[in-house]
Amino acid sequence: MADISRMTETVPEALAGERIDRVVAMITAESRSWVADQISAGNVTLNGTVVSARSGKVEADDVLCFPLAESDELVLDPDASIVIDIVYEDEHVLVVNKPPGLIVHPGSGNPDGTLVNGLLAAYPSIREVGQPERPGIVHRLDKGTSGLLAVALTSDAYDGLVVQMRNHSAARRYRALVSGQLRFDQGLIDAPIGRSNRDPSRMTVLPTGREARTTYTVAERFTLPVPATDVVCDLDTGRTHQIRVHLRSIGHPVLGDMQYGNGTNIDGLERPFLHAWQLEFTHPVSGEQVAATAELPADLQAVLDGMS
Repeated sequence: MADISRMTETVPEALAGERIDRVVAMITAESRSWVADQISAGNVTLNGTVVSARSGKVEADDVLCFPLAESDELVLDPDASIVIDIVYEDEHVLVVNKPPGLIVHPGSGNPDGTLVNGLLAAYPSIREVGQPERPGIVHRLDKGTSGLLAVALTSDAYDGLVVQMRNHSAARRYRALVSGQLRFDQGLIDAPIGRSNRDPSRMTVLPTGREARTTYTVAERFTLPVPATDVVCDLDTGRTHQIRVHLRSIGHPVLGDMQYGNGTNIDGLERPFLHAWQLEFTHPVSGEQVAATAELPADLQAVLDGMS
């Protein structure tokens, strides 16, 4: 197979049953004829097997690997101007405290100015770790979400951390301020999540979605300036937008969330009140436990200080 830049994607539930060539065309925004050429050349794999028939169908959670068109190939440039707030570091693993507004890795419409660009400036060898388009990245946070993110600095660390993220043995705890007052002090939201059929950019609770569980504990309830609840959320699984979708599903969306909110907000809150507060995992090389905490950033703390 040719030495070309490639992308790996997991098929979402919403695309289950679709033809392989159509799915690849949708993801790459390339023509079906271009995709057909790549399949004919043996450049597309499904679950590690070279695709021979473009009319084959995909299922949810299938893994597609395909080339990036040369014109769309991402050039990942180092950017030393991006400040990296390091919480934990050794030769294999990095834990950073991502600020709100910073995108984790380059993608469509965001070719630079990301955390990855900053990482490449500080740790050039990370370019060879993990996937070429997102080197070192084993899990992600949304642009508007702040907090802790583990980064692999070596291939051994990458492989070990990816396994922990996939089997959910890494503990990820978030702080969220939600609209309204939750009735119970703690609870489990166990509801499958899939891509919305109406809007592919949104996730939603679907009977046919992927298993998703979020445990929450109430920290404090407020009445002013709007009824709200400060909650701590633990991810038992790690679906896209999981906390935001789950909290919305029980009628208590995250305040400041323009995508999943109910229109209620607080003056001065310019992004979702969601912060990756604590992260704990087994070091993929030494086997020791790594635990990190990042307190609320100033913008969210100021909002919380104004609640009563």
